[in-house]
This record gives sequence, C-alpha cells and structure tokens, in this order.
Amino acid sequence: MHPSYAVINLSNLKYNFLRIKKKIKKTKIMAVVKADAYGHGMTECASFLESLGKNKPEYFSVAFPSEGKQLREAKIKQPILVFEPFTKEQVNLLFEYNLIATVFTLDHLRILDWGFKQFGKKNKALQKIRIHIKVDTGMNRLGIGINESNDFINKLKKKKNFEIDGIYTHFACADEKDKTFTQFQIKRFEEFLRRLKKMNIDYGLAHAANSGAILDVPNSYLDMVRPGISLYGYYPSLETSESIKLKPVMSLYSKVASVKQIKKGDTVSYGRKYTAKRKTKIVSVPLGYADGINRGLSNKMEVLIKRKKYKQVGIVAMDRIMINVNNNDVKVGDKVFVFGNDKNNYISVWDWCKAINTIPYEITCNISNRIPRLYKR
Repeated sequence: MHPSYAVINLSNLKYNFLRIKKKIKKTKIMAVVKADAYGHGMTECASFLESLGKNKPEYFSVAFPSEGKQLREAKIKQPILVFEPFTKEQVNLLFEYNLIATVFTLDHLRILDWGFKQFGKKNKALQKIRIHIKVDTGMNRLGIGINESNDFINKLKKKKNFEIDGIYTHFACADEKDKTFTQFQIKRFEEFLRRLKKMNIDYGLAHAANSGAILDVPNSYLDMVRPGISLYGYYPSLETSESIKLKPVMSLYSKVASVKQIKKGDTVSYGRKYTAKRKTKIVSVPLGYADGINRGLSNKMEVLIKRKKYKQVGIVAMDRIMINVNNNDVKVGDKVFVFGNDKNNYISVWDWCKAINTIPYEITCNISNRIPRLYKR
C-alpha cells in the first residue's frame, strides 16, 4: 500500500449535504459527483448519500455516460443526469444504464432517435428516453441559444419517444461578489421557461443553482439545485458568503520516508532552488506532483508533523517533497499531515489555492488515484 493516503470523512459529507438541504428547504437536490466526486471517490460518496433514506438526493449528475455506468454498477438507483454532449459511440450507455441525456442540438435528437431503434428495445422497462434541455443564458459554452431555439423545440415536441424530465442552465460567475450577471442569466432563463409554458411544453424540473448560487442567490433555486464543491466542504471562491457552515471531507496524510542532516550552504532538490541558512534536518515525504502536489507549491507549502508546522523546501519532485524540520526530533515513520481537518490539525486547501492562484476544485481533483482513499463514517 502507498505510504500516503487520503481519509474521506463521510460524516462530514453528510453534514455538508444536510446543511445545504436545510438552506434550500423544500427544493430538490442534484448531487454533483462527476470527476470521481471531485477526487473523493464517486461510487463511495454517491452510495453513502443514497443511503440517507428520506434525506437522500433526488438526483445525481456526472459528466460522461461512462461515469453513469459506474454508478449503476455500484447499485445507485436514483436518476442520473449526464452533463456532457454524447456521441453515437456513447449512446448505448444511456439506454443500457437508464441515464438522462443532456440535449441542445438537432444532432442530439437524431442520435437519440437512432439509439432508441438500436438499443431501446433491449431495455423493455424503458418506454421513453429521459432528457434535460440545456439552455445557454450567457456562459457561451454549451446549451441552446435563447434566440435559436424555436426549430429545436418544435422538433422536440414531435418526438414521442422522448420525455422532457428537466431543463437547466449554468451560471458563469455565481461565485463572484457582484451578482449582476447572475441575475441577468436568471432573468433570461425564466423568460425562456415562460415561453415554453406558452407553447404548452411541460419542461419538468428547472435547475440552475450551483454551489455559489446556493450560498448567495436564493431566487436561483427554482425546482432543484446542483451542489458540487460545497458537498465536499469548500466554498467555491473567496468572494462568496459562508452562509452554510461546511466541513472539509478530504484529509491528506503521509509518513516521513527519510531524514538527512545538511549543513549551511547545502542546496535541496532539482535546480537547487533552496539553500540552507544553517545546519538543519531535511526529511523526505513520498508525495509529489504525480500524486497531485502541484509543482508550483515548491517552497510555498507547509505540513504538520507532531502538531508542529514545517515548511516544504526545494522543488516538488514527481514522487517526493522535502521538509525542513529545523533539527527537531522527527524520525522515519512519523505521520505527516498535509491538508484537511483532523481534530486539532488543520491546513486548509485554500492555503494551497492562494499560493498558486487556483480553486479547491483543482486541488482535490488532482489528488491522483495512486493515493488510496480510506473511508471513515
């Protein structure tokens, strides 16, 4: 087993989920578990959330059909929405595993029509393929344009094999302090929904709110919200409120692998970017950029050993970082706390984010799959 490991605290996941649920009251929740639940373990996190009985999420969402397949194979029964556009090569998974497709082009409708003829008959329980329509209200990435939708909607109305289960949009900057553009997107989306109502189209569940909007934009809740990073214990940016108390779900640990005494003037690691100012002890820890320790953190991060903070020194290597422990009593095998929240130990992922100008999403997603996840309830 790898000497480094991540502890995934499922009790904290439950805590965050229930705090979100309390905030939004009777609105439904689509738990976002794509990208291996942002590095926390998709099947484990989804299975745990689905075990919450009457409090479980009404939906889960993933990026790709293959992720939906993984959830179904893990016995997840709740509806699963696939966010990303699908191809003809992927469409069989939508039918075989009863996944909900995102649609916003005529090509999507054609592929689904073809898929229903090819694969729909094999799943006798599947009378119709469920879809969610994605609407572009200003993100300008994916979705049907507000002013380009008439032909698409009219074609969709004629599809007897399709069930419109929902409709959604995605906010570009709900995690920013200025909510002007978010309110503009909400207004555009609501105008589109009114248009569909006038056309007598039942669009199912309308959803738009991501983590930032859940925290700060209650008029965006609509029928359902989509928490992602907030489920795992982080605010999406430093500009949102902290209107929901959150607890980090992941904590990262390792062990001291070696101890070396160096003298004043000696350098450490590739490129000799750290020079010792005095005689000191350097310990190595088996975590590197192959494990998700960004190389940009070189000489900028800290760890805890025996509840004392020590600075990382030298360039982060593929499999190893070095720590200056200042001639203290640190031995091979001593536990190293890298980030998270464990009793009196706390190093925030935000410390890393500030050091390399990124967001918590990237930090947790990048903890590689060679680091074992240990699940704690």
